[in-house]
Amino acid sequence: MSERKGNDDVAPKPAEQGGGGFISELLAPVAGFGVSFRTMFRKVSTEQYPEEKLPTQPRYHGRHQLNRHPDGLEKCIGCELCAWACPADAIYVEGASNTPDEQFSPGERYGRVYQINYLRCIFCGLCIEACPTRALTMTNEYELAGPSRAGLIFEKQDLLGPMLPGMLGAPHPMVPGTQDGDYYNGDVTGAVPEQVSWVREKRPDDDTLEGFGDEAR
Repeated sequence: MSERKGNDDVAPKPAEQGGGGFISELLAPVAGFGVSFRTMFRKVSTEQYPEEKLPTQPRYHGRHQLNRHPDGLEKCIGCELCAWACPADAIYVEGASNTPDEQFSPGERYGRVYQINYLRCIFCGLCIEACPTRALTMTNEYELAGPSRAGLIFEKQDLLGPMLPGMLGAPHPMVPGTQDGDYYNGDVTGAVPEQVSWVREKRPDDDTLEGFGDEAR
């Protein structure tokens, strides 16, 4: 059996170890305000927000964006991995199958419903790490306040990125002769006349046709 330690084996209390005693206790409150005293006489730097908006850091995690391929097809394939990775259960996704008349993304599936609840989102970035197609990224936009709670639930149309030059509004067929892997490899650089002709036939009033002039008529 182990023997009990005597009084000589008991560790001394902090007060018995020395280290200043009365002087330390006297200066302890002053030391606690050390940061306050050090910054009291420094020049105040106030950001005049919202009149002056300073740029964020390049890797700042702000509002999400659903990206498009260079020809306008959506990168989201409706796999729901972002929703599974979200620790706050802020993302809701419903996938659907592409059809010849409604091809929204390369391959078989696309995100039919996509919602992000910014009342729950903690901007951790786990969702963009889980996305296999780089469809979901985070922008530097941080102004997300709104007058209602319902307005902070962003739908797919609120999250889709802007239409850039060379893009054609989905749905439309893939570039002829390509597969989904060609899109992910960067081989598709923009909409081609065959896609423009298809959209002009199916949706002659599509606003994105204006960027293509009279080609493929």
